[in-house]
Amino acid sequence: MVKLRNNKRLTLGLSMALSASLFTGCTVLDPYTGEEKTSKAVKYGAIGAVVCGIIGSTRNSESARNAALGCGAIGAGVGAYMDHQEKELRDELAGTGVGVQRDGDQIHLIMPGDITFETNRYDINGNFYPVLDSVAKVLYKFKDTNLEVAGFTDSTGAEGYNRELSEKRAASVSSFLRTKNVASERLQSVGLGEAYPIASNDTESGRARNRRVELKIIPIQPAS
Repeated sequence: MVKLRNNKRLTLGLSMALSASLFTGCTVLDPYTGEEKTSKAVKYGAIGAVVCGIIGSTRNSESARNAALGCGAIGAGVGAYMDHQEKELRDELAGTGVGVQRDGDQIHLIMPGDITFETNRYDINGNFYPVLDSVAKVLYKFKDTNLEVAGFTDSTGAEGYNRELSEKRAASVSSFLRTKNVASERLQSVGLGEAYPIASNDTESGRARNRRVELKIIPIQPAS
């Protein structure tokens, strides 16, 4: 009897949510933040996100989150899915020195080399493990993404040495993520050496910015 009443409430909730989304310009309630989503939600098919969120909300907030995540990029819409992942990453990485940047449907994590590695080394700095733990926790939860880990250096030193060091640093980050149950098939590491600087190599502060590891989080597009 209880189960029947719950099912009726679920059916009614789904009906009301779909009706609201259809008759208010597809303005929907974000199942994570409680904020209304309009144009971006419409663009990426947010009706699916509403349905996914309501399925879990019949029990508790944790169930709502897990249900919405279980729907993945197809159910929630790629944009909405990446919105939630970005928010969790920003929350987890606040104050750590790791930059979080959004580029369309991709998320970039910028990890400065001076906090990630000791000078001229590619084994991860012990103080950085808790930060990578936080990154891995979010990446494990949002499985509908592929991950590119790229290493970069400044322009000092030989080009060949820089490329090899950047490859080893990217591989170290990838290996750590694997130990935290981020699937190997999602990960690709590459070393780009002194290519693609983000600051001038003529100053120490610029060279410090160029010595970095970047993690690009790329959504897996649903099959058309």
